[in-house]
Amino acid sequence: MIPIRDMNPRRSFPVVNLVLIALNVAFFFWELSLGPQLEAVMRRVAFIPKEFFEPGQIAADTQSMFLSMFLHGGWLHLLSNMLYLWIFGDNIEDRLGHVKYIIFYFACGVLATLAHAFASPNSPLPSVGASGAIAGVLGAYLVLFPSARVMTFIPLGFFLAMRELPALVVLGLWFVIQLFTGVASLQVTTAQDVGGVAYFAHIGGFVAGLILIFLMGGRKKPTELPRF
Repeated sequence: MIPIRDMNPRRSFPVVNLVLIALNVAFFFWELSLGPQLEAVMRRVAFIPKEFFEPGQIAADTQSMFLSMFLHGGWLHLLSNMLYLWIFGDNIEDRLGHVKYIIFYFACGVLATLAHAFASPNSPLPSVGASGAIAGVLGAYLVLFPSARVMTFIPLGFFLAMRELPALVVLGLWFVIQLFTGVASLQVTTAQDVGGVAYFAHIGGFVAGLILIFLMGGRKKPTELPRF
């Protein structure tokens, strides 16, 4: 299923969400500018689970955790992540407020990266993408707006049908797929065999979002603004 947009009005302008999208796009064009040096640079600046457990790497690993959230492995990776962030991120920012949303987003990203590191401690592959942080946004959205309607493309053989589905179905199914695929990937002995897809970053980020939205007061509905 491919979500297109949600029917969930917001009260405030999603400035942080738009800045995050702009930064992800800007960093991707920086990656494209590297040309044949891209792989070598990614191995220097991106998060690598195997290096995380080496002594004396705390400062470098902390920096790579945050930088990796703005790096992507290709156009499809970037566009799919930004689509989900565009659709679901604005409502979480609206509920938490701009500052809390920044903290929430990066906290989910860090916890997602840690989940990936502990699930694949021997992986030598650079881990890049905003998927973990965005998974946290999806988890929070599921908690706050399970009944929100999401316009979704549904593949039916060679055809695509467009339907309005509740967020509970769209995001719940997304998480179930990540969970089952992640568990299945544990049967694989090498990181290369799973194509470098960090399923446990998705799982960890989603669970982090489920929990953090409660801890950060997201369940409390904002006071209605006066209408004139």
